[in-house]
Amino acid sequence: MASRTIEAAPEADRFEPAPHPRQTYDLVGHRQAERALLDAYAAGRLPHAFIIGGEKGIGKATLAWRLARFILANPDPAAAKAAQNLGVDPGHSAARKIAALSQGDVALLRREWNERSKRHFSEIRVDDVRAAAHMFRRSASFYRICIVDSAEDLNRSAANALLKLVEEPPPRSLFLIVAHRPALVLPTLRSRCRMLLLRPLSSHEILAAIEALGEPWTDIDLKVRHAAAERAHGSVAAALSLLAEDGLELDTLVGRLLDALPNLDWRGIYALAERLAGRDNEPEFERVMTSVAVWIDARLHSETARGAGRLAPLAEVWEKAAEAAREAEVMNLDKRPLILSLFADLAAARARAA
Repeated sequence: MASRTIEAAPEADRFEPAPHPRQTYDLVGHRQAERALLDAYAAGRLPHAFIIGGEKGIGKATLAWRLARFILANPDPAAAKAAQNLGVDPGHSAARKIAALSQGDVALLRREWNERSKRHFSEIRVDDVRAAAHMFRRSASFYRICIVDSAEDLNRSAANALLKLVEEPPPRSLFLIVAHRPALVLPTLRSRCRMLLLRPLSSHEILAAIEALGEPWTDIDLKVRHAAAERAHGSVAAALSLLAEDGLELDTLVGRLLDALPNLDWRGIYALAERLAGRDNEPEFERVMTSVAVWIDARLHSETARGAGRLAPLAEVWEKAAEAAREAEVMNLDKRPLILSLFADLAAARARAA
C-alpha cells in the first residue's frame, strides 16, 4: 500500500491521534510474553500461528508488530540469542518498511476503507484474506508474516479462508491474530493456534505508556491522567479515551446509569442518546460503548461464582450491541435507538440474573 493511500484513508486498527501499533517502538508491560516469543524464535521453535488475546487496548497489536519487526530485522534465529528483548531501532530498514506498510513479506488483515461510502467496511471480508494469501504463494527464503487485527472483525467466510491458510501453512509462515475475546474465535481456528494471553496493564504501566506518547497527552494535568489510568481497567486505549474532552465526565454518567440497572433512568438515558446523535459525535459514541464493554466485563468477572448460565444474557446483549454499533457505523445510522435498546436489554439481562 502506498504511503499516499495510508495518509488519505483512516486506519481501522488505529486509535487517533496515537501512533499506529506498527509505529510504536516501546512495549509497556508484557515482559514475560515478550521473552517467551524471543526465546522460541532464537531456539527455532516458534509456532506458525498465535492468537494474542486480552482486553482491547493493552498492547496486543504492539507486541505482534514488535515480533514481526524483530524477525525481519534478525533473519538468523541463532544470532537473535544475544538479544534482551524484541526491540528494533526505528531507523532499521525493516522498521522503516513496516512503518510505511511497504514490507512485501508482511500482510495486514483489518477492516479496509470503503472509498464509496467514505467509511470502513464493517468486517474483514473473504476477499481481503484471499488478497493476503497471494503473499504466501510466492517462494520465499525467509518468514512471511500475516497480522490480523482483529479476529472479531473476520466474517464467517473470511475466518474459514484464514483457517485454510493456518491449517496448511506454507514454509516459513507466521500468523499473528489479535483477539479481544479469544473465546469467540472460530473454534477450529483457535485449536490450530498457540494461545498467548496478555494481562491488563497496571495503572502505573498505563501512566508510563501515556508518558511515552508525549504531547498532547502529557500536557494534561497529572491528577487527571492518574484518574484516567485508574478507571481504564488496564487499557491504554480506554485511558486515552477518558482523557479526551469530557471523557471522564461521560464515563461517570454512563457508569451511574449502568450501576442503577435493572432500574432504568429513562430521563438520563434519553439525554445520553441525544448527546450521541449525529456523525460528529463518533468519538463520544465510541467512549460510551467502551464504558459499557468494561462494565459488562467487570460483571462477568466478579459474578462468575453465580454461574455462567445466569450471566450469559449480559454477554449476549454485548454481542448484539457490538453488531448493531458496527452496522450503525457503516450505514451512518442514528445512534439514539441503539442506545435506548442497549439499556433496555441490559436491564432485562440484569433482572434475569437477579
